[in-house]
Amino acid sequence: MTRTKCRLLFAVSMFVVLCALRPATLAQSGAAPSVSTPNGTHPTGAVTAGNVVTEYAPPQEKYQKAVAYSAQRYRHYFVNEFYGWLVLLLVLRWQVATKYRDWAERASSRRFVQVIIYAPLLLLTVAVLGLPSDLWDESLQRRFGLSVQGWGSWFKDWTTNQIVMLVVGTVLVWILYGVIRRSTRRWWFYFWLASIPVLLVLFFLQPVVIDPLFFKFTPLQSSHPDLVAAMEQVVHHGGMQIPPERMFEMNASSKMTGLNAYVTGFGSSKRAVVWDNTIAKATVPETLFVFGHEMGHYVLLHIPKEIAIDASILLFLLYLGYRLSNWALARWGQLWGIRNVKDWASLPFLLLVITVLAFFATPAFNTVSRYFEHEADRYGLEVIHGIVPDQGQVAAHYFEKSGEINLADPNPSAFIEFWMFDHPTRPERVQFVATYDPWSHGETPRYVH
Repeated sequence: MTRTKCRLLFAVSMFVVLCALRPATLAQSGAAPSVSTPNGTHPTGAVTAGNVVTEYAPPQEKYQKAVAYSAQRYRHYFVNEFYGWLVLLLVLRWQVATKYRDWAERASSRRFVQVIIYAPLLLLTVAVLGLPSDLWDESLQRRFGLSVQGWGSWFKDWTTNQIVMLVVGTVLVWILYGVIRRSTRRWWFYFWLASIPVLLVLFFLQPVVIDPLFFKFTPLQSSHPDLVAAMEQVVHHGGMQIPPERMFEMNASSKMTGLNAYVTGFGSSKRAVVWDNTIAKATVPETLFVFGHEMGHYVLLHIPKEIAIDASILLFLLYLGYRLSNWALARWGQLWGIRNVKDWASLPFLLLVITVLAFFATPAFNTVSRYFEHEADRYGLEVIHGIVPDQGQVAAHYFEKSGEINLADPNPSAFIEFWMFDHPTRPERVQFVATYDPWSHGETPRYVH
């Protein structure tokens, strides 16, 4: 499971706005033609002499393209955040939520019926007003060759994503106002508690219900039995249990160009997924390193640890949101047509407060994520040691290759790294995997002995 997906689901379960106001990550897409095996490696993935990678150094043309893309992506990020706030401010100023509340209350006196009318209208309005931001982001991906998905397919995915979010969002809005009505002083805490089971249900259902809405998954055993056999070696070396029938290939190339593999779900939904881009563009040893990295998140319990840390941060944000909402609604509530915090019409304001607070907490979330990603890199090297020759150089070649394909920023500023990066920078990752070698120094590896 990628960190972005995990945090997306967690954010939905904590507060629906964190999904409603951001581009539909499940709908982002693109693909690219296969690339040949880079000079210096055999098709088997063995590194040849004379092509040892010690630092991230893409060719000049790709370096300049990555710098140009990164600069525009950072601009998009901050502009889109501010635009999302503007959308909610306009919804408040125009009293859109007030009108929807009145319609819902005239339709029925039952709160359940009211939320079925009110929540989808409000959330869909916010999503539609945020569509220019989503289109802008997709156009950037297409312009730089990171997406080849047609606009028709993109709109289909965008619509599907909104339907999923409307269903989940309506349930969460119902829970939110249910706890607010019962405790106007402790709703922030009770809503936080009630959201956790939603997260677990979503995390369980995602691989078997949500992901197949956007991509096709086929058994890896039927198309690449040799890769499955190699992955099973890594699985056993890491002490995990993922039978071959739980390994799948995802047709990422129909929409995006990136390389990835991930482990997701739990219990009967747990599975390993390899993108077809990775199979086409990376060697088997490189694919095993990526797979080993993703295994590390599970074996090292990164997912529950990060959920616990993020949950603590979000609980604090909800408490701040509660305090700010009481003060602001007393001052501007009448201007916006909001009776009190229990009023359905207060939703866009609550969304605005939590979204702004979450924005300023982004560096905290990303600092935690960068640490876990670094340790997953370490685990990935250790779990393939003895299975993949010269695992450090295999990983370094993979990071160089995938960095060039993904247009990774070759030299991000300290501020950008601090604020936006949920993984270590590409130069940092290449330098680490190229030099991490406890075995040759007689040292004990940290995770896999």
